[in-house]
Amino acid sequence: MKKLFYLLLTLLIISASCKKEEPEPEPEPVVTDDIPALARDTLYYIMKQWYYWYDMMPSVTKENYADPYVLLEALRYREIDRWSFVADYDEFMAEMEGTFVGHGFRIGLDQSGKARIAMIYDNSPLYTEGVRRGWIVKEINSYDIASILSANDSEAYLAAIGPSEAGRTNTFLFQRPDGSEVTISSTKQSFTINSVILCDTLHLSSGITGHLMFESFIEPSEDELETAFAFFKANNVQDLILDLRYNSGGYLYIAQQLASYIAGNSKTGVTFAGLTYNDKNQNYNIDYPFKISSYPLSLSRLVVITTRLTASASEAVMNGLKPHLNLVSIGDTTIGKPMGMNGWPCADIYIFWPVTFKIVNSVDEGEYYNGIAPSKICTDDITHDFDDRNEECLKEAIYWLETGSFQTKGSEKFSRSANFPEKPSWVNNTFVIKR
Repeated sequence: MKKLFYLLLTLLIISASCKKEEPEPEPEPVVTDDIPALARDTLYYIMKQWYYWYDMMPSVTKENYADPYVLLEALRYREIDRWSFVADYDEFMAEMEGTFVGHGFRIGLDQSGKARIAMIYDNSPLYTEGVRRGWIVKEINSYDIASILSANDSEAYLAAIGPSEAGRTNTFLFQRPDGSEVTISSTKQSFTINSVILCDTLHLSSGITGHLMFESFIEPSEDELETAFAFFKANNVQDLILDLRYNSGGYLYIAQQLASYIAGNSKTGVTFAGLTYNDKNQNYNIDYPFKISSYPLSLSRLVVITTRLTASASEAVMNGLKPHLNLVSIGDTTIGKPMGMNGWPCADIYIFWPVTFKIVNSVDEGEYYNGIAPSKICTDDITHDFDDRNEECLKEAIYWLETGSFQTKGSEKFSRSANFPEKPSWVNNTFVIKR
């Protein structure tokens, strides 16, 4: 379903049929075949008015740029802004509705240099073949995947796996956890992803702990999270391990929903995230409060698992909850994006997402451009599945919940490796839409 994207709960929006320069009341329709140029002119106005760093943009002549993609790159404040982007309208809407085209996995390197499945969606064609996190990927179409990942060679990876097009068949040589090998031919398909990868309980000496591996803040997440927290509530969960290691962001209203479940209804109305716009648009500043939820946990302790792929809306959840409970994180420093964006559709061809606001919590903390450092550094252990208690991050989280401290011995040496998803890079963001 297509939605209109608004300037944060207001009706101030540039119409989906782009207008040139300053929008006027009841403008005459613009008749032109040059949609890219029209979109470029529309983006130029948006950037001058709404871009958070509008006063730091380079001076350009917009007519020198053929389309909005190249204009945005010319205008972006490169010292800080790694996130503003222009997307294909249909591709973006499909992505945020959970539509996925591909095999549905993420591949990474373990500490011994072997390529392994790091994550796989339930509806993936390979999942039905039994493929799980931790399986070794020896070859794809005879390409040595480990060497490609070791070189961090995205072009070679694309050559091996091919574009995200339904109908493309690839042949995989896997090694199972028991050491046996299997060859599987898999055809890329279009399917709806699950953003809740894992939802279970752990019976620890400290009590019943919820365990949620959450991968993205997209539209289907709303119902998935409700189901997960209904399960947690029914099982009398008193602590939570929230795994955000591959969660690179998404819609802020989903982040608000997740944080509200965790904080509980006693925090209803308290600021979860405060949004501040540039000095031209201070009247649009707004607070996102914790909301009443049907299945509040009202936790006093939360453990979050993070990596360098944890970004944006995930960081907003961590920052927003930090003043209200004992929050510790395990893993790696997050990406560092204390900013968010509003979206403007244009002619149902483009959608513009410039950075438009900064995000702070109830005590005005934000500005985490260098990322949120973990309480305990721990390697993303892709040799074990998410629910395996021998998985390094999960093992450390359990130890902290049961003892109140971190292990000082027996941990593996920390390492960070290349990790290749099938998703576009622009999902590393916090998006605001009108609900």
